[in-house]
Amino acid sequence: MQVFKFGGASVKDADGVKNLAEIVKNYPSNNLLIVVSAMGKTTNKLEELHSAYLKNDTRALAILEEAKAFHFQIIHDLFEDENHPIYNDIANTFVEIEWLLEEEANDAPDYIYDQIVSIGELLSTKIVAAYLNKIGISTLWTDARNYIKTDNNYREANVIWDKTEQEIQKQLLPLLNKQMVVSQGFIGATSENFTSTLGREGSDYSAAIFCACLNAESLTIWKDVPGVLNADPKWFDETEKIDQLSYHDAIELTYYGATVIHPKTIKPIQNKGIPLYVRSFMHPNEPGTTITDITSPLPVPSFIFKVNQVLISIFPKDFSFIMEENLSHIFNIFHRNKVKVNTMLNSAISFSVSVDGDEEKIDKLIKDLSEGFKVKYNKGLELVTIRYYNQQTIDRVTVNKKVLLEVKSRYTCQMVIKEK
Repeated sequence: MQVFKFGGASVKDADGVKNLAEIVKNYPSNNLLIVVSAMGKTTNKLEELHSAYLKNDTRALAILEEAKAFHFQIIHDLFEDENHPIYNDIANTFVEIEWLLEEEANDAPDYIYDQIVSIGELLSTKIVAAYLNKIGISTLWTDARNYIKTDNNYREANVIWDKTEQEIQKQLLPLLNKQMVVSQGFIGATSENFTSTLGREGSDYSAAIFCACLNAESLTIWKDVPGVLNADPKWFDETEKIDQLSYHDAIELTYYGATVIHPKTIKPIQNKGIPLYVRSFMHPNEPGTTITDITSPLPVPSFIFKVNQVLISIFPKDFSFIMEENLSHIFNIFHRNKVKVNTMLNSAISFSVSVDGDEEKIDKLIKDLSEGFKVKYNKGLELVTIRYYNQQTIDRVTVNKKVLLEVKSRYTCQMVIKEK
């Protein structure tokens, strides 16, 4: 039993779908689960639609038409027969959004987000499954919401593991014993059968959930890079591929913001000792990166950049110290506003954190913090994390930069920096 995950970049057009088919045709027709993300930038487009709908913006329908045109162009390029059932199937899937847009936005924004944005994965998987069947690869499309059960924390739902494992073993495993199956990443369902999502870029996590619950032989994530690199090519002209990586280092790198794998992906497969392969869909014969329980450290330092950071420093208004009671209250405010801390440093009279610069969330967070504390903040900063750092690597990333905050542990250095 193997699980393959293909992201949006791998199915951004008809050629991408054909390439996926070329990859999977070399594997047995059963015991392979293919998890697929929304096509190309569809999630961004549907997020734009969600925002317009909440604001009662008349552009909502135009944005929906753009999403439709994108998908129907891909279908047209894949299926010569315009009477193929996929045309009606995709049209009917878009109807789910059309029905929603006919009503006023009275539900909670995060609930509405999940009902709209989840459609992207339903569209992509229906197209992929139909194309595989068209070219003679017997494939069953199935709905991930039948298996992945979550709580009601919409937009970042928590998996209910016992129910999920039970449904996957009972319903999905028998299907996989007979033929290849295509399902969705990113989405699940609540106990009331409402659609939920697992967090942005959560398809990797979905694949890991399926993998762990199926006790699969391996998980392969197909990417547009040759494997896990020691730095993002956007930031460094010279990067090195890491051939082997430990679960522990993979968790650390993804936690600090490495975008090649979703942060929640590693733990489920680590618990079961299942290897993870990160391979290139553009060069599928190359080995990529293997992530297992090896104990050796990374062969080279790794660099992770996060831009658009906000450094928030929090001080007591009275003469007290930053003690456990204050920290508990501060973290509760962060949790309530759904703001994730990327790095932190506390002293006797201050607590400083770096967070992603989501303007709407940050404004509300600072307002809530200011009720009980004195707050200072800087926007437009960068957070640099170096795993297995030395002074040379620190000097490399701080040229013409001012370091506003620095946190070091045995293997990891994090710095919040700005241009001088």
